[in-house]
Amino acid sequence: MDICTVLGFLALAGCATQEAPRQPAFYDNLARAEVQVNVNAAASLLSDYRRKNGLPPVEIDTRLVEMAEAQAKAMAQRNQVTHDPGGRNFNKRLTASGFNARGAAENIGAGYHTLAEAFSGWRDSPSHNKNMLLSGATKMGIATAYAPNSKYKVFWALVLAEPDK
Repeated sequence: MDICTVLGFLALAGCATQEAPRQPAFYDNLARAEVQVNVNAAASLLSDYRRKNGLPPVEIDTRLVEMAEAQAKAMAQRNQVTHDPGGRNFNKRLTASGFNARGAAENIGAGYHTLAEAFSGWRDSPSHNKNMLLSGATKMGIATAYAPNSKYKVFWALVLAEPDK
């Protein structure tokens, strides 16, 4: 191979496209219709936080995810941050989910555009932080709902529960 051929290969190699490194899911902007919170990333973040506080990690439970999805959507449809959309309080919604809980808590919010923002906001609020550190909780569900016409853009629901053995 002569030097011109080698240089030609090197020049072509430099033209290959490379994807930009992907940012962690904690920083995904959820203020868009096509994006949902990454439930696995949320479980990982919350579990790490709980471990650092001497508590067990949490696992995703599909019933609690569905419950969180319904809550986030209900708030987005009403453009209202409430634990009681349409007269169904948290305990009624938990019972209807089919999850048999010994104890449970719910964090809701709006206006956080990333998982990192929501987590930080909840951590910095004493009542929300208490829920994230619910001692017996080992199951969780989380969801977001995009509301393009709302000043908040994104509504959040997080459910943590201790199964009733």
